[in-house]
Amino acid sequence: MENEVKNPGFKTLQKIQSEVKSSNTIALSVDCVIFGFDENKLKVLLIRSDLKKYQGKWSLLGDLMRSEEDLDDAAYRILKQRTGLNDVYLEQVHTFGKINRHPAGRVITVTYCSLINIRHHKLNILDNELHWHDIDNLADLAFDHQEIFDTCYTRLQKRVQEHPLGFNLLPKKFSLRDLQNLYEAILGFKMDRRNFRKKFFTMDFLIDLKEIEQNVPHRPGKLYEFNYSKYEKRKKKWAGIDF
Repeated sequence: MENEVKNPGFKTLQKIQSEVKSSNTIALSVDCVIFGFDENKLKVLLIRSDLKKYQGKWSLLGDLMRSEEDLDDAAYRILKQRTGLNDVYLEQVHTFGKINRHPAGRVITVTYCSLINIRHHKLNILDNELHWHDIDNLADLAFDHQEIFDTCYTRLQKRVQEHPLGFNLLPKKFSLRDLQNLYEAILGFKMDRRNFRKKFFTMDFLIDLKEIEQNVPHRPGKLYEFNYSKYEKRKKKWAGIDF
């Protein structure tokens, strides 16, 4: 059995098996899928697995839920324990319960998801090689974490078209180039420039600031803000963006 790592937040397989057995053979865990946007790329936060069976593989951030915790409390505790982040909004996405999904025994996991601007959230704990990974380069994750990632990514793509949550990842003043780069990174395909801009102008939520980009390596574009107050008044009429 491999030795425990120094971080007390991580457990050996033996410890996990002990906790699973002591909970009537079924344990509940929480996994956090943290998406990050930076330099026009969508990334996900992964950590090196400390279990011998998955030696060298990457995994999502997770742990067993404690008996005295609510689900949401467990998710925020795990995120803070693994990364040091305590100002990130988490949304519950899905439950995964295949019988053989965990080598320790019967473990059901509830998945939480978040989307953040990497530059605004500094990782304060880097144990077990915690890193941001480009979503295009993921392969052979530990456990069933590839399935969990795929489910959360599909959910994110749907959410970003149904709600204007992507604007929180942009500077307060942004260009239409910035906006299109964001949506292309999340949705995973290139869009027609003219059609993209037409859709957003039709929704009438962009405020033209009458300013131009400065010190950019391309032709400067106009700067805009998202009109949150108008959105709040009209969000029931927001039909989403069908790309």
